[in-house]
Amino acid sequence: MKVAVFGLGYVGSVTAACLAAAGHEVWGVDVDTAKVGPITEGHSPVVEPGLDELVAAGVTSGRLHATTDPRLALERADVSLICVGTPSTAAGSTDLTYIKRAVRDIAEAAHVVSPPESGFHSIVIRSTVPPGTVDEVVAGVLAELPAPAGLTIGTAMCPEFLREGSGLADFYEPPFVVVGTQYPTVGAQLTELFGFLNVEVQVVDVRTAEALKYACNAFHATKVSFANEMGRIFRNYGVDSREVMRLFVQDTSLNISPYYLKPGFAFGGSCLPKDLRSVLHLARVNDTELPLLAGTLATNERTVSDVVDRVIAGPGREVALLGLSFKVSTDDLRESPNVELAERLIGKGYNLRIYDAIVNPARLVGANLRHVESKLPHLQRVLTDDPAAALRGADVALVSATDPAAVEALLATPPARTIDLSGRLGADVEALPGYEGVGW
Repeated sequence: MKVAVFGLGYVGSVTAACLAAAGHEVWGVDVDTAKVGPITEGHSPVVEPGLDELVAAGVTSGRLHATTDPRLALERADVSLICVGTPSTAAGSTDLTYIKRAVRDIAEAAHVVSPPESGFHSIVIRSTVPPGTVDEVVAGVLAELPAPAGLTIGTAMCPEFLREGSGLADFYEPPFVVVGTQYPTVGAQLTELFGFLNVEVQVVDVRTAEALKYACNAFHATKVSFANEMGRIFRNYGVDSREVMRLFVQDTSLNISPYYLKPGFAFGGSCLPKDLRSVLHLARVNDTELPLLAGTLATNERTVSDVVDRVIAGPGREVALLGLSFKVSTDDLRESPNVELAERLIGKGYNLRIYDAIVNPARLVGANLRHVESKLPHLQRVLTDDPAAALRGADVALVSATDPAAVEALLATPPARTIDLSGRLGADVEALPGYEGVGW
């Protein structure tokens, strides 16, 4: 394929050289001659191990070129990859000036160059951009400069995951290759373009692909801060936090795993809230600040408040709560966010009926019993083991229960609104009128 790469900084240079090495004809485009010149001469414009040699090989083979003229790059090109900078503004938002300029350059050049044989050209954003950029910003520029007759332009987001210092290795062994597009032809072109990587190309919604890079980098930043907070607190107790974290990462069932990384409702139970408060207490008595972990409690509370606010914002006073324990398959109500949710709604005057397949007030003992008595002293009156009874007459259902009885009752007598707190109710429930996800 013939590929134009707009932006010859770190991402663009690595991308261009690696695609050329895979056999594609690649033209790098940049307004800065200080980046174009080195590639033309067979050198990398950025410092990256192994890139000098790869650029030299690409130029020698005749497959890698660089220019300041978009028209040369776009002559019969199949794909444009936009790898320009997206810096922060003073307010912290993303500056999309270079994105818009690159798209405009492509749209203008399309009127003076020969189109590809297929009559289809893909404009693909590789830069990190906010969700909605392709649908709104890129589409807006293209609407001002429609494609000439005989050429169809499709758009996509294909985020990169390159770390400086290991860019070549990351390119050839990516964690995933994700293409967000509404155009099947674009998905097919990029599947072919990156076919040499032997990684499945996953075609998803455009905004999902745009959001993915932000989610990844936010999590990486969170991990760094978490490890540093562990170091700050445990050094007060003579603990080498490097050894703690060496052991910590060996747990791939919970610690380093997908297990907790699923949007849903708040955490609760007998361990997580208690132990998090304990760590924060250790920090206070040692005059140590742990803002990340303190914020974890705050954001957990915000998750509960958000659901309460959404119920209040809607009509009706009859609420069905399906699921009371802090997770399915247990009757443990200690610090269950569902109990907290029930208490707040009752306190605001809502008529609440609760279904739980396992919780039986007569069998609750000890701390479990004391907790629910302090929060929901009239639990026996509002609790039922029949989901249909809980749903009868409800204006809104708040659902964390995922057992078949609960799902069947929802499908049989759906309320006007269903707020899914688990994300695991299935496609049939999600297709109901009035369905809402707690975070989607």
